[in-house]
Amino acid sequence: QVQLVESGGGLVQAGGSLRLSCTASRSIFSINVMGWYRQAPGKQRELVAAITSGGSTNYADSVKDRFTITRDNAKNTVYLQMNSLKPEDTAVYYCNALDSYYLIIGSWGQGTQVTVSS
Repeated sequence: QVQLVESGGGLVQAGGSLRLSCTASRSIFSINVMGWYRQAPGKQRELVAAITSGGSTNYADSVKDRFTITRDNAKNTVYLQMNSLKPEDTAVYYCNALDSYYLIIGSWGQGTQVTVSS
């Protein structure tokens, strides 16, 4: 299983920006989909953004037009650029590898905490 390490979280004021990184333990070139998830306290983990090996992207409605997912296969890294952050974006953010059916094929990392103050 591919191992993933997330970084880049922190404390930011509402309206601010952060860029998260997710580095894989092996090449992601052949991985069909890479996704970013988040889990807020007391809530289930949800998929917020995904990118296919061909570069197609999908976003949850709650982050559309504010978040951008990209992947750099040469660096085995996936990024999540988060703009116009809102307090409701506060969560632990995780990434994972998915197959073409959006089933998880990687191991969960420790995630990175994002806290947005009002």
